[in-house]
Amino acid sequence: MNDSIQAILWDNDGVLVDTEHIYFRATQSVLTEAGVSLDADDYRRHFLTGSSGAWHLAAERGFGADQIEEMRQRRNDLYAETLRRSDPAIEGVRDVLQALQRSFRMAIVTSSRRRHFEIIHERTGFLRYFEFVLVREDYSKSKPDPAPYLTAVARLGLPTDACLVIEDSERGLRAATAAGLRCWVIPTELTRDGNFSAADRILTSISEVPRLLPADRENR
Repeated sequence: MNDSIQAILWDNDGVLVDTEHIYFRATQSVLTEAGVSLDADDYRRHFLTGSSGAWHLAAERGFGADQIEEMRQRRNDLYAETLRRSDPAIEGVRDVLQALQRSFRMAIVTSSRRRHFEIIHERTGFLRYFEFVLVREDYSKSKPDPAPYLTAVARLGLPTDACLVIEDSERGLRAATAAGLRCWVIPTELTRDGNFSAADRILTSISEVPRLLPADRENR
């Protein structure tokens, strides 16, 4: 029941900010320089359904561990540079967070590295609405493993049935359901072909979230 929800755990990339395509392009650019192909379907499969990443594609072409680490660092630097020139906030997010902040405890659970996360939110102003943030360095295994969400639930000190996850990808949905959490999915252009049969709801816009929750309870 929605009226039992006390906390909302938000994914970041694709839900609050439109950054996934930037990460894809940065990864694609570095791999292309090395003669390795990565198209949108490859990205969906390796990054948004599972968590293998794409560096094994370079390894299959004979690149060694040191070379791949250098590629990874170039990708990370390119992603950071592009983020600094971007305004990734998704339209309507601020209004949604303002509508929900007095009724629900809220946190971000993201696979982003801390460096990139901080750059993303230098100008969004979104972080004021959240009790805490968990980035990739804050838990043992990344999504689709349940570790990120289990870590968040433990920090909240709430039962799993009091928490709701908002995700955009199959990988995130799998992490949430493996943690025993309800999950609503808002597919994006990159994730819309995912298998979301396990989702409790599939939404078309983040603006639907407040309308579907009893947000008239102050200071829960």
